[in-house]
Amino acid sequence: MCAEHTTARSLYPAPHGNGPDVSVERFEQVFEQVKTWGTYENPSAGAWQTATPTDVIAAASLVRSGRVVTTALPWNTTSGPSNANPALHYMTDLGVREAPEPSCNKDFIGVDYHGKAVSHLDALSHIAYKGSLYEGKVSKDVVTATGADFGSVSALGSLVASAVLLDFTVLFDVPWLEPGTAIHAEDILAAEERLGITISQGDAVLIRTGHFRRARELGMWDSSDLSAGLHIDCMPLLAERGIVLLGGDGDSDVRPSPTPGIHSPIHILAITAMGLPLLDNLDLEELGTACAQEDRYRFMFVVAPLNIPRGTGSPVNPLAVF
Repeated sequence: MCAEHTTARSLYPAPHGNGPDVSVERFEQVFEQVKTWGTYENPSAGAWQTATPTDVIAAASLVRSGRVVTTALPWNTTSGPSNANPALHYMTDLGVREAPEPSCNKDFIGVDYHGKAVSHLDALSHIAYKGSLYEGKVSKDVVTATGADFGSVSALGSLVASAVLLDFTVLFDVPWLEPGTAIHAEDILAAEERLGITISQGDAVLIRTGHFRRARELGMWDSSDLSAGLHIDCMPLLAERGIVLLGGDGDSDVRPSPTPGIHSPIHILAITAMGLPLLDNLDLEELGTACAQEDRYRFMFVVAPLNIPRGTGSPVNPLAVF
């Protein structure tokens, strides 16, 4: 890692706690400030659709070493503090029946992926605020027992984009941010300077807090109500930069939430106000190591969700390519 990445920790004191508190009134002001309703030709795809072929070519130009890093967690079939509904994986055929060659081994997978244990993409049909989805669509009218008629994951398709990793463990020189720690807009600006990157229009932005390093060293906890993540004051900055995707090694929200009565304010501001799909529960440990070794925090990023008509999201295995 080059010299500017080894600045003394005292220059960037780590934040503490999830504050300051944000009133519901102030939260709704931020909602209106970052709202992009009426902006996109295809509202179901939101900001994702602004990635152009030119952007793909620019992303591909970042490939130099050919190193590929997966950011998905292993398929988790074990119940635990953050995995109340484990994924399923079992064999349906072991090739023991007599039949013409070849014999076949087959298996089944199934998952309730909108939780804390599966790396997944949130489409725009996933989050409603006061009963409304992005673009003001009434959630109960467009999302029914058979799926979503608006904002489904199949409206997104795949994404190839330039991406940046904001590694806050590097910024604060800590192995991880403690659960309940809020990242602020000023921390994003400091991370840009420290890591030698600038968030630009059309970027995917990934947030590393060291969540899974902590889990592996100290044990998993229920992160539903206790996690490091973004404070509400980050969202106007990210909206101003024109990003197309936000993801993290948690689910981007700091918890406890700084706004009483609103459990996931970042989800609301990103998905419902900005039309910005989210990636949750990424394993960014290997990516953090790769960025340090490659000495750069910008790379090509590929996200290919499953083509699930009317789905509210998808399990994913996003790839960073250096």
